[in-house]
Amino acid sequence: MWQKLGRFVLRYRLVLLIALFATTAFMLYHALQVHISYEFVRTIPVDNPLYKQYLAFKKQFGDDGNMLVIGCKTDSLFEEKVFNDYAALCKKLKATDKVEGLLSVPGAINLVKNDSTQKLNVKPVFPAQSSSQQSLDSNVSIFYSLPFYKGLLYNPQTKAYLIGARINKDVLGSKAREKVIGQIEGLVYSFGKQHNIEMHISGLPLIRTNMAIKVEKEMRWFLIGSVLISAVILMLFFRSISSTVLSLGVVITGVIWSMGIMHLFHYNISLLTALIPPLIVVIGIPNCIYFLNKYHTSWLDTGEKNKALVEMVSRMGIVTLFCNISAAIGFAVFALTKSAILKEFGMVAGISIMAIFFISLASIPAVLSYLPAPKPKHIKYLETRWLDNVLTRVERWVFNHTKVIYIVTGLVIVFSISGMLRLVSVGHMVDDIPKTDKIYTDLKFFEKHFEGIMPLEIIVDTKRKYGFVGMKALGIFQKIDSLSQYIAAKPEMARPLSLVEALKFAKQGFYNGDSLNYALPNAFDGAFVNDYLRVKEDAGNANNVFQQLMNAFMDSTRQKTRISVNMADVGSKKLPPILADIKKRSNELFDSTKFDVRFTGTSVTFLEGSRFIISGLQESIMWAFLLIALCMFYLFKSVRILICSLIPNIIPLMLTAGIMGWAGIPLKPSTVLIFGIALGIAIDVTIRFLVNYRQELPANNNMVKPTILQTIHHTGISIIYTSLVLIAGFSIFIFSGFGGTQALGWLTSLTLLSATITNLVLLPVLLSILHRPKRVKEH
Repeated sequence: MWQKLGRFVLRYRLVLLIALFATTAFMLYHALQVHISYEFVRTIPVDNPLYKQYLAFKKQFGDDGNMLVIGCKTDSLFEEKVFNDYAALCKKLKATDKVEGLLSVPGAINLVKNDSTQKLNVKPVFPAQSSSQQSLDSNVSIFYSLPFYKGLLYNPQTKAYLIGARINKDVLGSKAREKVIGQIEGLVYSFGKQHNIEMHISGLPLIRTNMAIKVEKEMRWFLIGSVLISAVILMLFFRSISSTVLSLGVVITGVIWSMGIMHLFHYNISLLTALIPPLIVVIGIPNCIYFLNKYHTSWLDTGEKNKALVEMVSRMGIVTLFCNISAAIGFAVFALTKSAILKEFGMVAGISIMAIFFISLASIPAVLSYLPAPKPKHIKYLETRWLDNVLTRVERWVFNHTKVIYIVTGLVIVFSISGMLRLVSVGHMVDDIPKTDKIYTDLKFFEKHFEGIMPLEIIVDTKRKYGFVGMKALGIFQKIDSLSQYIAAKPEMARPLSLVEALKFAKQGFYNGDSLNYALPNAFDGAFVNDYLRVKEDAGNANNVFQQLMNAFMDSTRQKTRISVNMADVGSKKLPPILADIKKRSNELFDSTKFDVRFTGTSVTFLEGSRFIISGLQESIMWAFLLIALCMFYLFKSVRILICSLIPNIIPLMLTAGIMGWAGIPLKPSTVLIFGIALGIAIDVTIRFLVNYRQELPANNNMVKPTILQTIHHTGISIIYTSLVLIAGFSIFIFSGFGGTQALGWLTSLTLLSATITNLVLLPVLLSILHRPKRVKEH
């Protein structure tokens, strides 16, 4: 079959090349249409109940992740010159396109009672421009007398101050967000530089934007880096410009196809899918090495170019096919999860890996048929002395030091298992950002001074319309206040914001600004409470402010209200007990027959997504292992060879997991991903070795030992070079700005290095013991 296929490729080489060129042009058109994704990592399935609750919350109350926070720590903010410039900064920020609202110290308001009307009027705490230090000091004392702003806009203990800018939710999903964020950063850092104040900016809009920009830059540099590394290794290997250019042409075509496939599936470039183009280069190069290596050895045997090309296809076609199938399985199993970002990654990577096999099969023999026959210098690598010495030593170890190999393997297994027992599973929202990155340090600034910025939303549903209207709502607000105080006492959480705080603010104003009256209205304040909860539109008093607050914190039927909490990025391990404790307290306060209390927001969906993605990835690895095992059994039709093939690839995965445990690297979405990818790629070496072993058995009268010796020498060179390409290709990810991508780089390289050793040393030992083929009788 494969010989016929080889002849077919040579006979219709021109047609195949034209068809390949036309398809690549089509894919290039679509590849140029792919855009960067500005969404946060979508790990939670769209049909998950918690995700549906989150969508319902956003539909009712708006997006909880569109607030950009700007902070600074200084003792000089209320100096006249500095404060006037700070006020000017806030004015410019508010005027910035797509900024829909601003919370700031200069924009703080006070509620002042009008004695003649007994109504509350809204009055700015600070004028547009302070005329003197004395008047500013007077206004500052009023500001500090308003507990509503304590912990919200300033931290009195650390002298830290905050500005909150609400960004238009529509612009957050487009490239225009880069311009908006860039303008804000320019204004903020200019003020900081002018007054020698270190400024900090954070919030989900900034994190998402900066991560998207980093992803775009890294994809470009990693693609260039993988191509350059591959070119250098190919030139050192083949000493042929034509072979190097041909190989690079194959993988670049594969990259174009992968980007085209991404657009045809209507996917955008995310943190994961950005890895696919350089991965296609890294995975595609071994295809070229396998084909070219076999072409050169066949050329030495036959001396005829066409015969060598047919032999190349017939002997290496099935090897390369199953290598690509196993690699594709390692990636494609992620599409079996319900996580959108993993589905996209698995689908595109799996299809692209299979596509590059067909690109290699159609282009390499066809192009080589037009090129001159190999020159002696191009095949000189087949007699590389140092590689021969290495492979000779491998042979000696395989047959003379079997016990040592078993002992070392046993020690590695013990080391690995003891390390695996130390593995923990944990994830953070900004897990992949280095701790030295400004995104991370700025986030920690807000966690230190304002208890964090990650949103948690609690919805209190009275299960009846107008449950929050009039005096009957007073008891419910008292329960909400009790829950809010319980939450505020936790070190990881800021003081919750709800209508309770607004009512306290209003009561303080009603009692002439006395801070001792910053408390919930009681039964004696009934008329006051009833007036502000009914909310009559009346220009000139505080009702307009309360109307806005009620629209933001209560639904139109006055049945539900929200409690908004900002918290630290505590991680998926600490968050569940914190939420469980708060839920326990809410159950004590709110009778479940009368109230429905639900927890949602970005923090909750992140926790659910992190839990879901790790369990989904573990399941995917099991599927990858099973499917690859089935492929190996189909290919070799032998249970013993199947066992021989799996053991040398399980041990490297165990070693990697063990090192992670000893090094304190947690299991998280980005690190669990490594095992499926490494298994799919590492098995290529096994397939290459075993297929050659099976092909050489008949020529050696089905004698295992001489066949193993011959296989080590015939396949060892291409295995070592392809492993070098793969290890070097994955190593470039170590230079990533994302921790997960760095881990993918060095842990996958480590796995592939150990897999190369186990397949060249342990696999032959296992074959010599377990495989017992029947010998051909001599006549």
